[in-house]
Amino acid sequence: MIDSISQKLARRMILHAQLLDGRTKIRAGRGGVAKVVEHLGYVQIDTISVIERAHHHVLWTRMPGYQPGQLHQALAQERTIFEYWGHAASYLPLKDYRFYLPMMKSFYDPKNAWFRGWGERYGSYLEPVLKRIREEGPLMARDFEHRAGRKGPWWDWKPAKAALETLFWRGELMIRERRGFERVYDLSERVLPAGTDTRVPDDGELGRFIVQRALGALGVAGEREIRDYIRIGDRRIVAAALQEMLAAGEIVRLGVEGRHGEAYALPAQLAEAGRLRARQPGVRLLSPFDNLAINRLRLKERFGFDYAFECYVPKHKRNHGYFVLPVLFGEEIVGRLDPKADRPNRTLIIRSLSIEPAFIGLDSLVPELGRALGEFARFNGCTKVVLERIQPEPAAAEWKGAMAKECRAVHVVGR
Repeated sequence: MIDSISQKLARRMILHAQLLDGRTKIRAGRGGVAKVVEHLGYVQIDTISVIERAHHHVLWTRMPGYQPGQLHQALAQERTIFEYWGHAASYLPLKDYRFYLPMMKSFYDPKNAWFRGWGERYGSYLEPVLKRIREEGPLMARDFEHRAGRKGPWWDWKPAKAALETLFWRGELMIRERRGFERVYDLSERVLPAGTDTRVPDDGELGRFIVQRALGALGVAGEREIRDYIRIGDRRIVAAALQEMLAAGEIVRLGVEGRHGEAYALPAQLAEAGRLRARQPGVRLLSPFDNLAINRLRLKERFGFDYAFECYVPKHKRNHGYFVLPVLFGEEIVGRLDPKADRPNRTLIIRSLSIEPAFIGLDSLVPELGRALGEFARFNGCTKVVLERIQPEPAAAEWKGAMAKECRAVHVVGR
């Protein structure tokens, strides 16, 4: 018989595992970034900068006082994290490096669908690009742009960039640092700290790693969610690991009331969750690429929140906005807002703020939301918040006044 837990307990486990309940304190100083990345398993990198980029946003949400320069320090100086493909392009714990070696090796396989396209097209450029980095040191893609007096087709930017990415996928190159947002490539042996474990795991080790990492960050998850969290192992590998770990008592199978399908959890997390009590709820504004929000189906199944990322949807077809953030209040996702940082004018513009119709408790939400907006504005280098549209509309004037009071150093203006 499979044990069953309540939906409330499942949410509590999830938020605790995601470092979003305020119970786990991680300082923003030296080593803080690595601790958050290690606990989450990955932090996704994204290019969109309508507000502070997603990787900084995710870290700040879990580590008050975080400054973007601390991520650079962890990558380029402390060497406690590295860049590669996790859920997508990600910052990953350096201690996990060996578990990404099978993926790197897969890019050498001539049967790989990637090799038949990208690899065959740009394969002849690999050695010249690698040779230049070997001889000249770390380089960016811009260093391969065509320059007067230099000959050869590989000096064109596109094939050189393709070669750099291919060598990066294969693990021959790593990202030494980023300048602005541009990658600086170097030989892996010059980036990896001495003593880094480079033993290639077998399928059993890889599967157990995926399950352990995913459940450690997800709290409660089904097989599909586990497999999707860090995408470095196929269904067969993950399914075999789940069965082995169940038999060994390393994980438990359970059901969640009101939800279909089986889920899994780590015994220690399940025991700890039973001792957790509800806390005074606070507000956290989540990036669309946040580890909690990135799996839209999971968000709907576990939190009852129907969320679509509309950035790439034509403006006239959007329902909620360009870069909408879910609003987490305590253990519920209660609304969404569409922000834009007007950096020259140091103004955080909230183009739309809406609360879910079923939510009850606006009186307790509004002051907490005001405080969260003030902190978020400061994180984005802004000193003023402009609220353009609020739903429900009858509460707009009252909300603006209450939120302005709680924003502290930030001035709230309604339009």
